[in-house]
Amino acid sequence: MVRHGGGRGWHGRVLAAALGVTAVAAATSVWTAQAESSGGHKSPAAISGQPSTPQAGGQDAAKVDVSIAHSSDKGPRGVNITIDDGPDPTWTPQVLQVLRDFGVKATFCMVGTQAKAHPDMVKAVVAAGHRLCDHTVSHDTAMDHKPESYQSKEILDAEKMITDASGGVRPMYYRAPGGAFTPYSRQLAASHGMRPLGWNVDTKDFEHPGTAAIVATVKKEVANGPTVLFHDAGGNRAQTVAALREVLPWLKQQGYSFGFPVR
Repeated sequence: MVRHGGGRGWHGRVLAAALGVTAVAAATSVWTAQAESSGGHKSPAAISGQPSTPQAGGQDAAKVDVSIAHSSDKGPRGVNITIDDGPDPTWTPQVLQVLRDFGVKATFCMVGTQAKAHPDMVKAVVAAGHRLCDHTVSHDTAMDHKPESYQSKEILDAEKMITDASGGVRPMYYRAPGGAFTPYSRQLAASHGMRPLGWNVDTKDFEHPGTAAIVATVKKEVANGPTVLFHDAGGNRAQTVAALREVLPWLKQQGYSFGFPVR
C-alpha cells in the first residue's frame, strides 16, 4: 500500500510549524505477533540492514521488543483501537466520549507538536485510562530516508513533548508516520520503553470516504488482524466519530473484546 496521502497537506503544515495495508502476514485463523511485519505501509523486506545502537532510555524506561506489534493483549478475539495524529481540541473530546459510552480503551498515537499545544487533551486521554503512543514531532512519512540523527530527534523530542504534556506519563508505543520504520528507529524506540506499533486495518478515514465506507472497511478487514487505525486530527473527523459509534457495538456483538497492543 501507499503511504497516507489524504492528510499529507495537514502534516506538511505541522512539519512547517515544528521546523525543526493493510500489509499483514499471511492470514490465519488466529492472529499472531507478526514479529517483523510492517506498520501497514512497508513490507518486511523494506526493513533491512543493521541499525546503529541507539542510546538507551532513562532508567524508568524498560526495554521492550523491537519487533512491530500487531497482536492484542486480549488474545485471538481482541481488538486494539488506535487513534492517530492528535490530540485535537475539537475531535479528541468527541472520540473520548464515544469510547467512554461503549467502555472501550484505546491507544492514542500523538504528534509531539499537537501534544505540546493541547496538554489538557493529553491529560484527558490519560485520565480516561487510555495509552499513549509517540507518533513523532512532525509526522514526516519520509523519515525512513533521513539520517539517524533526524530520526532520533523526531522520536525523542516527541516523547518528551508527550510526557511533559501528560504530566509525566510516558508513551508506551512508537508508531512511525505512514509506516516509515527503520531498524534504527525501532531499536531507539524500544530502548526507551516504546514498542514499535503497526496496524492491520487501515480505515482510511483521513480520506473522508464516508461513514459507511469506514464501517465497511472495519467489518471486512478485522479478520486480518486486531489493530485498527483511526484518526482524531488532521481535518474534519465527524465521519470517524460517527463510524466509531457504529463499529464499537458491532465488534462487541461479534464477540470481540477490546484491549491494547502487546508490549
